[in-house]
Amino acid sequence: MATITKTVVATGASSGLGFEAIKQLLSQQATPYRFILGARDVTRTRAAFDKLAESEYDRSKHDLTIFPLELSDLKGTKSFAQKTLEKLADNKLDYLFLNAGITDGTESDKDKGKYKGGWCEAYVVNHLSQHYLTHLLREKLVASKARIVVVSSGAIRRVDDTSVLDTHLKAGSGISGFDIYSESKFVQLLGAHWWRRQLAGQCQVVAVSPGLIPNTGIGRGSGMKLTMDMPDAKTVPEGAASLLRAFTRDDFPEDPEQIFLTSWGEWWSKDVYGKSLDKALQDKWCPSKEKIEQEEGLE
Repeated sequence: MATITKTVVATGASSGLGFEAIKQLLSQQATPYRFILGARDVTRTRAAFDKLAESEYDRSKHDLTIFPLELSDLKGTKSFAQKTLEKLADNKLDYLFLNAGITDGTESDKDKGKYKGGWCEAYVVNHLSQHYLTHLLREKLVASKARIVVVSSGAIRRVDDTSVLDTHLKAGSGISGFDIYSESKFVQLLGAHWWRRQLAGQCQVVAVSPGLIPNTGIGRGSGMKLTMDMPDAKTVPEGAASLLRAFTRDDFPEDPEQIFLTSWGEWWSKDVYGKSLDKALQDKWCPSKEKIEQEEGLE
């Protein structure tokens, strides 16, 4: 009996943890995969996977497509979604892997005027654009009973006062990259909970942390430096393996709000991320597809 091909649509897979996670899936022999990846630099990303194919995986077993995706551009996100749906045609979408993230701060005015909502780029990349992408793929996700894997971070624990998000996440707010990263990833976790509620009984939503992983390039926008001598630091392959556990784990806790899988393979207790369970806050930071398009002039 032929093994059923699994389809993965992924953001943030051109380097770092995302690239390593796709590499590990390509390298295994048990399951054939169909990948649709979004990348800012399609040529460079394709070259990287072509090099992998020389020794790491069998091209005849897997299918890999790379489309342009600049998550700082919501119009580009819409175009990526359209191309993805055309490529999928009647095929299922098994996994939506939302891995992209940046750590750019708002100390400069570089993002002012870029978005009609006044947001900083890190908020758009880390949350709004991937939230919009989920809206655009929603019908296919539901029809496929897909799993949505949201790559989160333990940095969400640094958010003590959620009232500052409205001002901090605006362009030119003068906030450091590490703080903006923590706050935008917190909002992304609000989005994971929101989608869990919206798609209850239709799709599975899992938030997962890779742990503290140096050498991924995540800090290049902020100057944040992670090193292997830090407590609990893990290698890139270890971090990617942690992310991939979220693809296959089916031992979900009875409490539907307990959706956060740690890098050590346990389901985090809700008290760790209790602030993200505020449904009013989830609704506030998870606009409808129509509202996003209206606010950013995408209609």
